[in-house]
Amino acid sequence: MCIGLLGPNGSGKTTTIRMLCGLMPPTSGSIAVVGVDAVQDPEAVRRRIGYMSQRFGLYHDLSVQENFRFYSSLYGLRGAERDARARELFSLLGLDTRLDQLAGTLSGGWKQKLSLACAIAHHPELVFLDEPTAGVDPAARRRFWELIHELAGSGMTILVTTHYMDEAERCDRLAFLSRGSLIGLGTPQEITTQFGMETVEDVFIALQERDEGVIA
Repeated sequence: MCIGLLGPNGSGKTTTIRMLCGLMPPTSGSIAVVGVDAVQDPEAVRRRIGYMSQRFGLYHDLSVQENFRFYSSLYGLRGAERDARARELFSLLGLDTRLDQLAGTLSGGWKQKLSLACAIAHHPELVFLDEPTAGVDPAARRRFWELIHELAGSGMTILVTTHYMDEAERCDRLAFLSRGSLIGLGTPQEITTQFGMETVEDVFIALQERDEGVIA
């Protein structure tokens, strides 16, 4: 399943993801992720999820395969298991032709694919993708979403934030945040019905204008 987390800038999307990943505690309440208490046992949560941040967390002076080896080792992959997973993901993502290329010389689209490979090296149950297609060209965006649906079809749950409404429409379910609160949850059709608007983009624009104070 693919879930879109949407909302204007400052609505709390990245903060929410960081709390769900166990990277920061909530100010109140509780959080359970894949059946684990993210406040009491954040390390257990991080072993079962993948996280791809807005900024590519790659080592630019390391090659594609060196980056993958480093990040996969953090998830406990070693030896033959790691090599087999590398071959599988590099083939899926087309990175097998760029193994020795330094990450710093990759285009945005290729950095995106390498970051994804590192995030899902350990077969996580749930993957968080924070604006993964920001700043990449339309062809790379389209291919990336094909990959997202391939992964979701394999049984992986993916939560993605995006400001592209054509991407939001491709999600199975949407969650809308505004000023730190969840104000809408459902399929794209259910969301537009809930807010009485024609498209998901109309909902997003209305919330953005409200949060910016354009609408009282």
